[in-house]
Amino acid sequence: MNLLENEADNEEKAAKVVDEKGDKDLVVEDKEVKVRKTTKKTSTTNTKTSKKTTNKATKTAKKTSAKKSEGKAKVKASTEKVELKEKNTKESIDMESLKNATRSIAVEVDKTKLTNFNEYLFHQGKNYEAYNILGSHKTIENDEVGIQFATWAPNARAVYVVGDFNNFEVKDEYKLERITDNGIWKGFFKEPQIGQKYKYCIIDANGKQGEFKADPYAIQSELRPGNASIIYEAEDFKWTDTEWISMRDKVNVLEQPLNIYEIHLGSWKRKENGDFLSYEEICEELPSYIKEMGYTHIEIMPLVEHPLDASWGYQGTGYYSPTSRYGNLEGLKKLINRLHEENIGVIMDWAPGHFCKDAHGLYKFDGTPTYEYQEEWRAENKGWGTCNFDLGRPEVKSFLISNALYWLREFHVDGLRVDAVSSILYLDYSRQPGEWVPNKFGGNGNLEAIDFLKQLNEAVFNEYPTTLMIAEESTAWPNVTKPAINDGLGFNMKWNMGWMNDTLEYVEIDPKYRKHNHRNITFAMMYNYAENYLLPLSHDEVVHGKKSLVEKMWGDEWNKYAGLRAFMGYMMGHPGKKLSFMGCEFAQGIEWREYEGLEWNLINDNEINRQTQLFFKDLNHLYLDNKAFWELDHNYKGFNWIEADNNEQSILIFTRRSRDDEDTLVFVVNFTPIVYYDYQIGVPFLGEYEELFNTDDAKYGGSGQTMDTLLVAEKAPFHNQPYSLKIKVPPMATLVLKIKDIKKENNKNLLIDNSEQQ
Repeated sequence: MNLLENEADNEEKAAKVVDEKGDKDLVVEDKEVKVRKTTKKTSTTNTKTSKKTTNKATKTAKKTSAKKSEGKAKVKASTEKVELKEKNTKESIDMESLKNATRSIAVEVDKTKLTNFNEYLFHQGKNYEAYNILGSHKTIENDEVGIQFATWAPNARAVYVVGDFNNFEVKDEYKLERITDNGIWKGFFKEPQIGQKYKYCIIDANGKQGEFKADPYAIQSELRPGNASIIYEAEDFKWTDTEWISMRDKVNVLEQPLNIYEIHLGSWKRKENGDFLSYEEICEELPSYIKEMGYTHIEIMPLVEHPLDASWGYQGTGYYSPTSRYGNLEGLKKLINRLHEENIGVIMDWAPGHFCKDAHGLYKFDGTPTYEYQEEWRAENKGWGTCNFDLGRPEVKSFLISNALYWLREFHVDGLRVDAVSSILYLDYSRQPGEWVPNKFGGNGNLEAIDFLKQLNEAVFNEYPTTLMIAEESTAWPNVTKPAINDGLGFNMKWNMGWMNDTLEYVEIDPKYRKHNHRNITFAMMYNYAENYLLPLSHDEVVHGKKSLVEKMWGDEWNKYAGLRAFMGYMMGHPGKKLSFMGCEFAQGIEWREYEGLEWNLINDNEINRQTQLFFKDLNHLYLDNKAFWELDHNYKGFNWIEADNNEQSILIFTRRSRDDEDTLVFVVNFTPIVYYDYQIGVPFLGEYEELFNTDDAKYGGSGQTMDTLLVAEKAPFHNQPYSLKIKVPPMATLVLKIKDIKKENNKNLLIDNSEQQ
């Protein structure tokens, strides 16, 4: 919502805003804490009290002002005295007038005040700052500093707040008031203090008291095994990532390098005694390591508060609360800020599809299905033992979309990887015939979820147009990365699970038989331009008996490491952005274990692990420094097959291009342990070529079958190209050639485009 340019006019109008119940929205600034004056909604039985309160508020408003900061629209109180005339009768404003008035004068004056308009938006599924009005917030009411608690429990008979301040006992003086028919409850109390633990006691519609509930909107939580929420006042963090943000907001993300290091903070490294590193301790090591290794971004596995370590964060209870395993939210901001200072982007793994069923969490929050679907068959996620969010319920939409924007706004996160999109989209996901009901058109698509994903992406891109919105979607659902206005889901990137499954199956096959499975390594190009793809080698591929990445490779130790290098060279050359999981970069031998740190000792103990780490570092920097790797990832002009069908030798040859012909790279990939000498390949340009990168280099642990001399192309058409070279093809390796000096022939030197054949 935009501020009016005329602030003086703003001030005058703001002073006159009166909500439906006759209360005034006023701004107050305390010396110790910037808070807003919130006059409590009253009934006809306390009209006199309301009038006295309003008189006090009027006097206070003349003396105070609020600041406008960090893009949040807050109306400045006039330096001149604002005359507020007391009204003896309530002023009636219909809802439409209230909405229009709110828009016109930017009444985001008081983020924590439950005004009619933001209540209305919340119940419409369109309040994208719900965390500002729900949860616990330090504020002022009736000239008293205290804590405002607010939660949504539509079917509750009563709601109480319990905590350190009342020994977690249910007391009438800590009862919340129901302020909307659709179930928002609110209370203001002086006794609770910042840092104290609290929960909600909810009495259901039948008068039954259930287990105390953590606050869904809490921004800090108790360290497990405790599960209470914490009254927390976020510090005014001093961000120093302006240069990164400015650069990020100007680029086309699809035409930039994107090489992601996926990380689980709890098991990247551990202390000697097995304890977690804190956000601050990780900050001391991770940014410099990522920069040195040449990755462009990290993707952090879910950091929402979650009770079970083994869930990896995907089964959350506190969606607004960075897990306390590693510290507080200021520590996380410090880590992200430091990464940005090193020009490293941060993507958060985010799971809006389902949540855990622990009794203190969202599950049957008010004694009935609240955040989950009403129908049991839709609510139950049997595959993971969790509950599915009711993505058609407006209040759940407000909760989740606000949460996505919370991470982007408050933590400067650069993107979200949306987990398990397939389970969100399909009504029959992990369900047998008879266990699900078709939609109104007779299909298996979850229509409410489709609308939710579109709304989510539109909301994100309206506020942050260059955000990475990445879908983990494992099926052929169409138009995942097309805009919602073009009947797409609205993401701008999608994991290519088909490529991942095909290629990982291929590299486990004995090279003698790979010729019968050649399609596995080429098929992805048949559909490559249907979506904006990202090639993932994620945590899911190195757990549960699937083996580590190096152990997936065929053969003895030499062939495994050679196969890993060849495969990674091929992956980096293949169109699509990149992601690999931590530990792959030095060839960890065992599968990932979330309960311990990576095998960093391998780097000190074994030369081959040091060589592999050097290989990944050099390959990453090669990718970063050459536009042909990434500028036209999602444009058919960026890739051209030279030889795709040599299944007998299991050799692939292709080019990658940028908008400048001088950047063109030629890739030769040999998936057998055989050396080929004087091997003829077609090339697009006449001139000299150099060996830019060879995964068989001895410094990486290879056999050293490299070429140190320049290669001169001849006018001898081959592989449907106008020119050709004779090269040495290294065993089980990827070779990258680059044109060094393009020579003209009759002022023409056209790159043959086989895109039509693709």
